[in-house]
Amino acid sequence: MDLLDQLADTFFNWEEMAKVIPALLMVGLPNTLILAVASGILGSLLGLGLAMMGISRNAGARWVARIYTDIFRGLPAIICIYLVGFGLPLTGLPLIGNWPPEWYAILALTLTYGAYVAEVYRAGIESVHWSQVAAARSLGLSFFQTLRFVVVPQAVRRIIPPLLNDFISLQKDVALVAILGPQEAFRVAQIDASSTFNYTPLLAAAALYLCVTIPLARVLDHMQRRSR
Repeated sequence: MDLLDQLADTFFNWEEMAKVIPALLMVGLPNTLILAVASGILGSLLGLGLAMMGISRNAGARWVARIYTDIFRGLPAIICIYLVGFGLPLTGLPLIGNWPPEWYAILALTLTYGAYVAEVYRAGIESVHWSQVAAARSLGLSFFQTLRFVVVPQAVRRIIPPLLNDFISLQKDVALVAILGPQEAFRVAQIDASSTFNYTPLLAAAALYLCVTIPLARVLDHMQRRSR
């Protein structure tokens, strides 16, 4: 029983959980959602731009999009966060050399997330039948007008489930930016755990992440069943 009591006290100490939950709900959860939503929106815009470049007639634009997606899809997110969060402040650049850590976190997540979203957008755009493009061009629409009014609206409806799946992954990756200092859920729990050497706060943070990701996963499953 001593071993079981020790295990329970390390991971299921209800006093520690009651102490950390207010901070998780009032500070950790809002900051986590802000970082995830901001990075998700900016990453989606970046991904759409990269997808447009990837299917353009300009060979240079296609190469830039391909190189970007290859690099940031192959680069671990933690390395990108280190390079952006710790490297850019050392450069002393006038515009991006003195940002708050939250801004660097959003930038790093956006750069990484945008590469994945670009491939989702590109797959969605290429799934639109060529006859839709031919019909739009026959009506006098330009290439970009065809993309804007005909192709992209149809593609977006088809890629909402995979986009939501990527957003779930992004929401979990927000925990990685704790190394930069933002007070998101993992960082709040980590600070408390390091002061007490008790890992119940981290378990509480894990439960908080599950409370966000599981409902999103069920919504994704429902959307996929409807699409089928």
